Order: sequence, then C-alpha cells, then structure tokens
Amino acid sequence: MAYQNVQPPAGGKITTHHDMIQCPDNPVIPFIRGDGTGPDIWAASERVFDAAVEKAYRGARKIAWFEVFAGETAKNRFDDWLPEDTITAFKEYLVGIKGPLTTPIGGGIRSLNVALRQLLDLYVCLRPVQYFQGVPSPVRNPEKVDMVIFRENTEDIYAGIEFRAGTPDSQRVLKFLEQEFPKEFAKIRFGTESAAKAFLAGESGLGTPQVEVGIGIKPVSRLGTNRLVAAAIRYAIANKRKSVTFVHKGNIMKFTEGSFRDWGYELADTFFGNETYSWVKWEKTRKEQGEQGANNQMKAALAEGQILVKDAIADITLQQVLTRPEDFDVIATLNLNGDYLSDALAAQVGGIGIAPGGNINYHTGHAIFEATHGTAPKYANLDKVNPGSVVLSGEMMFRHLGWTEAADLVIKGLNGAIASKKVTYDFARLMDGATEIKCSEFGDNIIAHME
Repeated sequence: MAYQNVQPPAGGKITTHHDMIQCPDNPVIPFIRGDGTGPDIWAASERVFDAAVEKAYRGARKIAWFEVFAGETAKNRFDDWLPEDTITAFKEYLVGIKGPLTTPIGGGIRSLNVALRQLLDLYVCLRPVQYFQGVPSPVRNPEKVDMVIFRENTEDIYAGIEFRAGTPDSQRVLKFLEQEFPKEFAKIRFGTESAAKAFLAGESGLGTPQVEVGIGIKPVSRLGTNRLVAAAIRYAIANKRKSVTFVHKGNIMKFTEGSFRDWGYELADTFFGNETYSWVKWEKTRKEQGEQGANNQMKAALAEGQILVKDAIADITLQQVLTRPEDFDVIATLNLNGDYLSDALAAQVGGIGIAPGGNINYHTGHAIFEATHGTAPKYANLDKVNPGSVVLSGEMMFRHLGWTEAADLVIKGLNGAIASKKVTYDFARLMDGATEIKCSEFGDNIIAHME
C-alpha cells in the first residue's frame, strides 16, 4: 500500500487463516508512541519487548517496528489528528500497539481511540485484570482478582446518537416522540412547555419554562451481542475458565441491555450447548424436575468441565467484584458497563497505570493493544511514570500472536521487578521499603528479572 509520510520497514505481514493468526518470524508491527508521557513509556516498553523476544527465541524471531502517528504529535507534524497513513498501516499489518493519545477539544474527532476502533471494527475491548504480588492495593485480598472483561466496543454509547438540549434537532425528536409514541413521550418529565410551566409555578430560581431536553439513543443489536459473547465463550473454553458472566442493566433497559442478556443466553445454549451450562438451562430443569434435579444437573455438567454461563446486574456487580471477586472469571458486557468495571477492577490490583487493554476483531485478525490510561502531560519527558500498562499490553499482543514464550518472560520480569521493590513513584510511595526509580530504569529492572 502507498504511504505519504512514513515508510514501512522490511519484514513480514501478519495474516489470518480460518480466523487464526499466522505470524511470520519477523512481523512488521505498527506502533504509536503516544502523547504526553507516551514517549517515555514507549522507550522503556520497546526495550522490554525486544529483550523478551531475544531471550525467548535467540534471534530466530524479531519484531520490525513501524512508527506511525496520531494525536497531538500527528497534529503538530502533519496538521492531522489521525493521518490516513496510520489507518492504512493498521489495516495492512493487522496488529499494532499504541501509547496514550490526546483527544482534540472543541470539535472534530470525538475520540481518537474510538475512531480507530470503529474504523477497524475492533468489536472486543479485552481487559484482563490480575494481581501482581507486592503491588499496593486498597483491598484486603487483591490476589483473588483474576478476571477477563470482554467489553463490546462498537455499539451502546460508542455508537450513541445524541441531540443537544434546546436545539432544533432535539425539538424535532421530541415532537416525533410526542406524535408517534405518546405513551413513551409521557415519561419525559419536562418535554413540553406546559409541563415546565406547571412545575415552575411552585418553584423559583430553577430556570425558565423552556423545553430543554437532551436526547440520547443507544443501539444494541443481536449480531453485535452474538459476536462479543461468542468471543468471550471461546476464550473461556480455550483458557479453561470456569464461568462467563453477562453484566447488564436489563432490569431497567429491558430491550437493549435486557436483550443483550437474553441473546447471550440463547447463543450459549444453542451454539455452545455442549461446552456450557447456563442459568437459563438450570431454570428450565427446575420447572420440570424441581430445584434438586436442576442442582444435580448443573453439578454434573460443571464436573465434566462445562463452563457456567450466568448473569449479574451491573450495579450489584460493582459491589460483588469487591466483596467476592472469586465468583467472577470471564465477564461479557456492553460498552458503558465495561468501562466502569475495567477501571474499578484496575484500582483493586494497582491502578490504571498498569492496566493493559486490547481492541480486537477476531474475524479479520485486526487488533490494537494500548495503554488504558491518559497522557498525564505534567509528567511528560520526566522519565517518571510507570510503563506497566504498555508493557502488559505488549504481553497481550504476544499471546495474540502465539508468541507465548515471550509473553511469559514479560510476566516473569514484571513479577520480579515488583518483588525487588525498585519501582516507579506510583508504587514506591505506597510500598514499605521501596526504592523509587525512573521509568527507563523500571524497564531495565523488568528485563533483568527475565533471567
């Protein structure tokens, strides 16, 4: 493919065959350093990746890094927040990795991260959450946290349609609802001028009787649900996980989040019926054979290695991942719920500074692994911040490519570095007897503990 401002290095292309990644020994992998602290983090992380590959394969494999640009750096260089070269590179070479990006303020692309996910249809946001011994945590038993979140990446609020309050578009939508769906329109408390006036007649100082209502629409589809749930269940099967939990708010949003749950169960019971046992199946058996019969059936299925498929309401889930995290294994959820859960869980195991993420299309093979935190511009060029989020995202990338030996070395090195208590400031300030070191030195420490 033609590039205008960047030039790919020599190397092989990652391909797919029957939805399986085919990775050459010298893959070209596009990367974005990122903005703010991105260059510091990337410099340390790249050394870790190259060291892991060298130690694992002794020169038989090597990554050909291909730098592309997005965010503030791209805007300054090319007057373009997301250059076409960058999109082309990720499309052509399938798998890439990136640091944190600045999102433009006041118009244009709403989010560069979302734009990349939508352009490549990266429908799974994969967020594994695990504890590393010695990492400071606000909870008593962080070692019980070992979950993998499959967050839907292309629907829900990421495909949401919004109309600003008081605009002609918002008024048109309100009028349409009033005329075509009067029963539903009645739920909008202040959707008419008369309702606003009636309220303000007994109040003062709360505004004028204008109709100002923001409107939002969130789409959730059966196909979008099915491909996410299928990815979660396949992951659970391949990695011998015990359960898949659908997290939703279907008790209130019955036809979006409730449908997500129902479609998920339907897929589990039909397409994966031999590998899973669901709460829906349990309920059906209970009605036919009684509760004891259903319990016996479930116990036998789980003893045979079938995966339990269940669901949980989003609000109680946020409590239960704190009080009984051992009840959760693989989680499949919609976009907004996944956002809350990912960050809440990250806080239990050391914070978002070491939380990795991957955005994946399992059908095309496209994937972008990324730091999940922001750019932290006040720490830019200080060689100070923790590179763990990008390091662990690279570990995810290696596993995606099938380079498990390199991935294992990254985990070994990070475990050893943390245990040595020579860590970046975010850990050092919370760990007894720790020595604060620079971002670059922490990368060196990880490499040293790969031995």
